[in-house]
Amino acid sequence: MVAASAEAALLPHVPAAVVRSGEVVACSAVARAAGVRRGWRTRAAQGRCPELVVFDHDEARDARFFEPVAEAVEELAPGVEVVRPGLVVVGARGPVGHHGSAERAAECVVDHVAVRAGVEAQVGFADGLFAATLAAHRGVVVPPGGSREFLAPLGVQELDQPAEHREDRAELVDLLRRLGLRTLGAFASVPERDVANRFGRRAVPAHRLAAGLVERPPSRRRPPPELSVGCELDPPVDRVDTAAFAARGLAESLHTRLADRGLACTRLGVRATTEDGEELRRVWRCADPLTPHGIADRVRWQLDGWLTRNRFASGVRLLQLDPEEVVDATALQLGLWPGAGRDQGEAAERAARAMVHVQGLLGPGAVLTPVLGGGRGPGERVRLVPWGDERPPASDPDQPWPGRLPAPSPATVFAEPEPVALLDSSGADVVVTGYAELVVQPHRIVHAGRARQVVAWSGPWPVDERWWDEATALRAARLQVLGAAPGGEELAFLLIRTGGKWAVEGVYD
Repeated sequence: MVAASAEAALLPHVPAAVVRSGEVVACSAVARAAGVRRGWRTRAAQGRCPELVVFDHDEARDARFFEPVAEAVEELAPGVEVVRPGLVVVGARGPVGHHGSAERAAECVVDHVAVRAGVEAQVGFADGLFAATLAAHRGVVVPPGGSREFLAPLGVQELDQPAEHREDRAELVDLLRRLGLRTLGAFASVPERDVANRFGRRAVPAHRLAAGLVERPPSRRRPPPELSVGCELDPPVDRVDTAAFAARGLAESLHTRLADRGLACTRLGVRATTEDGEELRRVWRCADPLTPHGIADRVRWQLDGWLTRNRFASGVRLLQLDPEEVVDATALQLGLWPGAGRDQGEAAERAARAMVHVQGLLGPGAVLTPVLGGGRGPGERVRLVPWGDERPPASDPDQPWPGRLPAPSPATVFAEPEPVALLDSSGADVVVTGYAELVVQPHRIVHAGRARQVVAWSGPWPVDERWWDEATALRAARLQVLGAAPGGEELAFLLIRTGGKWAVEGVYD
């Protein structure tokens, strides 16, 4: 992943810095040459560089001036995502493959941004957004797999980045310093179990960042098109304030549509179409699920960048918001009555502390939570992971998965399939051919010493997986069977036949 950041000053030779709450959050190359660094207090920065020009942090202004940079980077590397005003990310494989090396790609991006946008840019390459951002601040190329070594000597205060995590992690950073864990490498060397036990569940994601683990997978499920929202602007608008007013309503509509499905947006696509048919589009990448206010802000920033620069030859006729990436919205779920959201959050926090305490006493495997993943059988699609493990599943659940068991899935899935007898009317074993066809009709099923008459069945479905690997290859057939007990009670089974024997994988309620 490659990250690029940029700063702009009134004149190229004037040292400049952007300050938020009395702290430097960005500074120009001239200011850095004079010794100014990000994270310094304003008084200390001006003491080091008396001629330093200080700008107050203003996200709307920054987004407006940063749009030309995003456009310039996109001309060289399609698929740019804006993380925040001043920082964009893009997959590194394309630029590196085209230019031959990461160093050469970085030079081309810096030169192109300077020519097209007239500003200084810094480019960094690393695995993962967190490492790539820090690499961009330093203008270095981290080889694949080298993120942990790159991060190890850096101070733990880097966990405060980006700014939206500052309040959440400031206490953690202060505690780590007081405990003597002053570098990311020192923090990463602490076992994850001990981190969860000592610092709580919220510290685990920060610990994984310090260890150089990729916090966001490169491939996520594609939301369905019906989640997008749009509106016709009649008459077409060419003013930022008018467009921003329409954006607020769209933001509320998008958030409501996602919340009704238990989802929240983490990558937002903003699309604007003019009267002349011209269309512009930009994707914003977000560290946390977006609230309605967060969606509206990003749409307003983007429209400000387009309209202020007269990017459109005519007024905006159509505005559309596309949720490019969605996640579970549990963290944003509100209570059913006023005030309940806070109580639910406190209860959830108490439960989380209890879970972490149990893990500290008995080990991480003492508290498990199910995670849905990819696969064809029910046992493959669900795995149990330690409480607090928020890493994505190893396989995407939304891939096609030819031969996947049709819905609904069994309510009870056995850890290991249990033996079962499926018999025909003569009491002989029901055989499946190599073409996944039943030789005779099933008549009776015997499971756990209890016999049931087969009243209906569906399938079988062939299973032929990993045929290229003898150690893990699976050739089998699945069959759904509905059995009725003598008293009339009916129960549905999911059966699998492998190695010439039948077994029960799951039971339907």
